[in-house]
Amino acid sequence: MNVLLDNLSLYGQGLLGTVELTVYSSLLALVLGFLMAAFRVAPVGSLRAIGTVWVNVLRNTPLTLLFFAVVLGLPRFGLVLPFTLFAVLALGCYTSAFICEAVRSGINTVPTGQGEAARSLGMSFPQTLGDIVLPQAFRSVIPPIGSTLIALAKNSAIAGAFSVVELLGVYKPLSERGYSIIWTFVWIAVGYLLVTLTISALFHVLEKRYGVAR
Repeated sequence: MNVLLDNLSLYGQGLLGTVELTVYSSLLALVLGFLMAAFRVAPVGSLRAIGTVWVNVLRNTPLTLLFFAVVLGLPRFGLVLPFTLFAVLALGCYTSAFICEAVRSGINTVPTGQGEAARSLGMSFPQTLGDIVLPQAFRSVIPPIGSTLIALAKNSAIAGAFSVVELLGVYKPLSERGYSIIWTFVWIAVGYLLVTLTISALFHVLEKRYGVAR
């Protein structure tokens, strides 16, 4: 307990950094994920190709390698950003591939007759997708999206290796100060547990309110 009480501000900074990374990366992942899911079911071949390449490349690339590509590669092209923003880009883009596939699977559960009926009424593809298909698909994809964002929160630990303030990085200064490494990691684990349980509770509420009745 001493390691927590003596370093409460340090743990607080790390927890806040993890929460910020999780929130911003989740927002980016959701936007890109839904967009790429729309691309993957679009009637335009070029959009489907973009969505397919996006998912296959990011989903099959190790996240650590993606961090190196973003943090070390983008500055070579003149794009210099704070490390935190680089981390958000890497986490958000990586997770968006999994969000995309979850949403696409939800879209596939919507009967094709729904879309055909909408098109027969003169609705465009964006209107059909946004007004008819996605609202129905969303109900079935709440649990997998929640699980994906929980994984994102845990994946944010990688950012600590790239000079980003987050929870796992707390162990370095505490280890140098001579604190027990076991208790240091116990309280780090408790911090991650708080974050993931919060996400789980939020999606449990969403599932109860909007999810498919069982």
